[in-house]
Amino acid sequence: MQIIRAGSCRVTPWKNGGGSTTEIAVSPQGATFDDFDWRISMACVGRDGPFSTFPQIDRTLAVLSGRGMILTIDGRDPVTLTPESEPVVFPGDVPTSAKLVAGDILDLNVMTRRGRFTHRLQNVAETASLAFDAWEIAVVISARGRVQLSGGAEPVELSGGDAAVLHKATMTSFGLQLGHDCNCYLAWLRPA
Repeated sequence: MQIIRAGSCRVTPWKNGGGSTTEIAVSPQGATFDDFDWRISMACVGRDGPFSTFPQIDRTLAVLSGRGMILTIDGRDPVTLTPESEPVVFPGDVPTSAKLVAGDILDLNVMTRRGRFTHRLQNVAETASLAFDAWEIAVVISARGRVQLSGGAEPVELSGGDAAVLHKATMTSFGLQLGHDCNCYLAWLRPA
């Protein structure tokens, strides 16, 4: 189990000045945008505009805080994404743009390289005991509040912005106990 504390994550401003990205986890470790297998990050979005294009990448996006954004993906009907919405899945190599509903938002982004990895992102709304089943990796992200993670040698507490990377090779199941007013997400990953 790898624990990632919010304070240790790398924050980089966007080239266009429209926001910044906090990298939570990437595989292989130290990979760039050109060679990652999977990547999980949070972004603070401060203005409307087009998304960067990522060839051969599949993406899932969830809004963690703020009033939301209206997402337009490659000619589909626009989708309003708020903290209460289900995550939206879309290819990273099609034209996509966002319009903020009212002010800045914070989003969670999971990306996998097509043909190498596949993923699923889910919001965890209540205390749960979970099994890996067909998935190889689970990344627990505490977007807000406290999450107690069990299944390792000792229980681990995650605070807002913290994450944990779990591997099926070292555990078959794990438990999540959510604190009051917690916002927790779980990214499942496996080789394609």
